[in-house]
Amino acid sequence: MEPSVPERVELPPAFEDVPMNDLVELIADMLERLMSHNDRIPLRPENLTQFHSQSAPAISVLDYLKRIVRFTKVEKSCLLITLHYIDQICARVPLFILSSLTCHRFIIAAVTVSSKGLCDVFCNNALYAKVGGISVGELNTLEREFLRMIEWTITCTRELLQEYYINLVRTHSTTKYIIAGTHSSEGSSSSGSSDFDMETLPSRSPSINEPSAILIEPVAPNIDVPRRPTIEQNMAFAALQNQNREPES
Repeated sequence: MEPSVPERVELPPAFEDVPMNDLVELIADMLERLMSHNDRIPLRPENLTQFHSQSAPAISVLDYLKRIVRFTKVEKSCLLITLHYIDQICARVPLFILSSLTCHRFIIAAVTVSSKGLCDVFCNNALYAKVGGISVGELNTLEREFLRMIEWTITCTRELLQEYYINLVRTHSTTKYIIAGTHSSEGSSSSGSSDFDMETLPSRSPSINEPSAILIEPVAPNIDVPRRPTIEQNMAFAALQNQNREPES
């Protein structure tokens, strides 16, 4: 008996027309693979940022995104541009790592910033904070730090968002999705250099200890610039190490 072939789900060619649930699943799949890769990178004091949690949140990225969509009515472009923000920060702040300790706070900060920059109607920070599971003060701090890291470049072109969408479909971890009108994954992307494939990642990156981006190649830190941890980073790192050593009650 031949093995059953999983049913393919056809998605519209334009990201504006894709069902929100499918877009959320596509983005969550990408972020989970990105986190799985980056979680293998040893944490160092100089990597600590405002986005680091003391432990990985219990809620999955998929459920977290669904919660945000449900309670904030975030638009599709605001979710897609989160991937662009990741790439921009990987290029501008090479020591930042999107991992299970940073992803959730990064997402809620990205949604807060993108909604204000791209939408005529958006929520206030009190609601975004409540949905994200953090305090308003924390979100205000994350928002300021996020804007600094992306150098206030809040928007991008519609064509770039479309490219992210096509790549999300083409590189999904299963063969579940396909763009309507195409018969294979070949030709789905406008440029082979934009491919993101976790299976080929080690051969593309000089070291597994480098953070991975999505559409752009990782950028190595500038070795001419000293990157020593600050006092705050050393203290936070020590506190995190002590917490991890404490036995569970």
